[in-house]
Amino acid sequence: MSTLPTGVAAIADAVAGGKVTATSVIADHLTKSEQIQQDLNAYTLLDHEGALAAAATIDRRIQEGQEVGPLAGVPLALKDLMDHAGYPNTAGSSYPTALSTQNATVVDRLQAAGAVILGRTGLHEYAFGFSSENPWFGPVRNPWNPELSPGGSSGGSAAAVAAGSVAAAIGTDTGGSIRVPAALCGVVGLKVTHGRVSLTGVFPLAPSLDTVGPLARSTNDAALVYEAIAGYDAADAWSAPQPVIGSAALESLRATTIGIPHPWVDLPQNETITAAFVESRVAVESLGAQVIDLALPDLVPSRQIEDVAYPEVALVHEQRWHDRPATYGTEVSHRLEEVFATDPRRYIAAQQWRSLVRNTAEEALRRCDYLMTPAVAANVKPIGEDEIDVAGRRVPYRPPLSRYSALVNQTGLPAIVLPLDRDGVPPPSVQFIGRRWGEHHLLALGSLLEREGISRCRPPTGGNMSPNVHPPA
Repeated sequence: MSTLPTGVAAIADAVAGGKVTATSVIADHLTKSEQIQQDLNAYTLLDHEGALAAAATIDRRIQEGQEVGPLAGVPLALKDLMDHAGYPNTAGSSYPTALSTQNATVVDRLQAAGAVILGRTGLHEYAFGFSSENPWFGPVRNPWNPELSPGGSSGGSAAAVAAGSVAAAIGTDTGGSIRVPAALCGVVGLKVTHGRVSLTGVFPLAPSLDTVGPLARSTNDAALVYEAIAGYDAADAWSAPQPVIGSAALESLRATTIGIPHPWVDLPQNETITAAFVESRVAVESLGAQVIDLALPDLVPSRQIEDVAYPEVALVHEQRWHDRPATYGTEVSHRLEEVFATDPRRYIAAQQWRSLVRNTAEEALRRCDYLMTPAVAANVKPIGEDEIDVAGRRVPYRPPLSRYSALVNQTGLPAIVLPLDRDGVPPPSVQFIGRRWGEHHLLALGSLLEREGISRCRPPTGGNMSPNVHPPA
């Protein structure tokens, strides 16, 4: 087993301090990535030559006494939805793809911080779904059990992080596409405030809902990546000129109020999810937090989530669909047929509903510091099955996977999913929703819960992994 550091903070400290070379770290993680690729299909592209060349440049700069950035030599993976100069941006599709001529802003910021991009990760086709079972690249598989889905749409990013092939990865989240795979793979996933991280160079799904953020194996690692990519971008019309505040240590929860939104948290969910959520509530109360139950009847998922998003999805895909409908897979084709058939007049009513939801959530967060929900209603989705078991019933898989995430995108607020230190394949997770521009508070909360042993990202176990999968020590 490798003795090289594996986490974001540990790698950056060791490389910048001259204890290890970036080249050795990157070579080690490329080997791990090749090993997991055989079993998990987490990548659409692995870039040995480019990654090793970038690592060599970092080593040379360190030898010359130059600053190399807070992510020096950290191996990252990039969801195959973002422009990276010289590489194809497939968006998980079969649509003819030219090589990108320039970087997405998030890629520029990662490279400026010293990160090394190992490859591009698999996703649900066009990020329009929650399974990452891709008809063109094959299904991404879950490190906890390769017969299970890692969730979507950022499934490859979550699988690569959970299996230890990279220290962190970048995903996108329009209705839970970072948080759902984080929950199904047992890692940390941060959904940022809409407008916090640039969308320039990111293939859109529904731009007024799209966000970019990190997945990692600890809150501190997620914070380091978040701080490198966050900030205003004048080239992005959705970007907001708000200051980025670094997360500071949260010493206790004694001055913290956490709200439990009803009836949202009471919607059908599996018993293991319910039990873990109840235990989490007790755990944060034991740390001194005041936990209050809030009656928020307007804060529940609705069909109007689709009515908000679908007109935007239609605009993104209208020309592609007209030019090459055969380049779309069956599942996304069926969903796009629904998208194009949606009466645009529903959009106005949906926008009014969205405003109500946003106002309700923000009013609730004036009464408490965070809202707390489960991350998903079920965290096991077998590959190839369109229905899953939820509360004793077989139901279509998308609604229970998105039950606690998609509504958050309608509010624009930030949220974090944290894996709980409990048994399970995968272990259950919990979600905290914060105030607008309050990512630093969410990250500080996550760090405290890790220190207290409530949250922990553990290596995939349980005898379900292939021998080729090598999670971090």
